[in-house]
Amino acid sequence: MLQLSEDDRRYLLQLARRSIEECLTSGHASPVTPPEGAVRKEAAAFVTLRRGEELRGCIGQLAPPRPLYQTVQECALAAAFGDPRFPPLAASELPEIHIEISVLSDLEDIDPEKIEVGRHGLLVSLGPRRGLLLPQVATQWGWDRRRFLEETCLKAELPPDAWRRGARVQAFTADVFGEMEGRATAAG
Repeated sequence: MLQLSEDDRRYLLQLARRSIEECLTSGHASPVTPPEGAVRKEAAAFVTLRRGEELRGCIGQLAPPRPLYQTVQECALAAAFGDPRFPPLAASELPEIHIEISVLSDLEDIDPEKIEVGRHGLLVSLGPRRGLLLPQVATQWGWDRRRFLEETCLKAELPPDAWRRGARVQAFTADVFGEMEGRATAAG
């Protein structure tokens, strides 16, 4: 997995927030020139927006690989304005939004018995259907391994036991960090 420094994390959180702010005020985010280092390396990531404890948007990219800063900027904008589960973010909501970024390791096939709740995120796929849940989701909901697998299958719009009936199960880990009280301070 990509090793990020605290400065890298802070930069990515600030980039996500600034991109959303710019889009709200001018209709687009400015191109950026990132600092040298890990943020320029290719990586998959998800950006999650919360308002209090409530999910307000979550979008990620697994492929094609892009520089991490670009992935974060695109996912932040998509989570704010393009998550089909929510209306576009309004400027009045932004002060209450907490941004969390999950930088993903590579996907690996895994035996379901080896899944560690809280450590692994899951991708379940069968044919064109795919469902992904981040590692922190199972912990937040208090799921055991079986429930985590079932919920990931349901996210893929598959039967809950598809993981036992031919669906491919892949796992990943994530470096998860977020803002504290709406400020771009690395945590976690």
